[in-house]
Amino acid sequence: MAYQTVRQEYMQIPIVTRAYTTACVLTTAAVQLELITPFQLYFNPELICRQYQVYRIITNFLFFGPVGFNFLFNMIFLYPFCRLYQTGEVRGRNSDFIFVPWYFGGWLAVLFGLFVNLVFLGQAFTIMLVYIWSRRNPYVRMNFFGLLNFQAPFLPWVLMGFSLLLGNSIIVDLLGIAVGHIYFFLEDIFPNQPGGSKLLKTPSFLKAIFDSREDDPNYNPLPEERPGGFAWGEGQRLGG
Repeated sequence: MAYQTVRQEYMQIPIVTRAYTTACVLTTAAVQLELITPFQLYFNPELICRQYQVYRIITNFLFFGPVGFNFLFNMIFLYPFCRLYQTGEVRGRNSDFIFVPWYFGGWLAVLFGLFVNLVFLGQAFTIMLVYIWSRRNPYVRMNFFGLLNFQAPFLPWVLMGFSLLLGNSIIVDLLGIAVGHIYFFLEDIFPNQPGGSKLLKTPSFLKAIFDSREDDPNYNPLPEERPGGFAWGEGQRLGG
């Protein structure tokens, strides 16, 4: 009975979010069990080009380090923000989530990663999703571990400051913020400018493959919907 309940809840997770978070958990488990090593996963342009290990373009987004605080912290933010984006703004349009920001943001992160010598970009992708949500919900009040109260647009910077306090490099956070800002500008700001237009368009073949054909036309998500359905707002604690 418990298995059926868990399975039902799991299958209700939007497919792209389910596939990505599951891949992250399974990859981490495989490393923890020593079935594979991080050296087989990290982003290495030389191995990709000379030995055709193109899978590294994807696997470097799946590993957040061994099971521990850093992994759990990233999962806490990755899952709800990933689910929020797919169930809210692109509900029924999986192709839009795969192409923009996944495909566009992923390749942009890889391109920037070449210049800053980053070998794992999963955290940058998480920060990118957080940045996009925070810019689109500017009036949501946040509370971080009961210590800080701030508006949602400050959340990526608070997370970067937290990384700094933990002694981690903030380069990956800055990369995620930069990619998120470029996406937000091209998707939300530039099309509304005089003479502007929508530059990020999902290819029709992706829509034909991934988009849901049966969707509720009366679906109308609540304004400022919280990540993952949690009531994150004033008086609520983020991450604890």
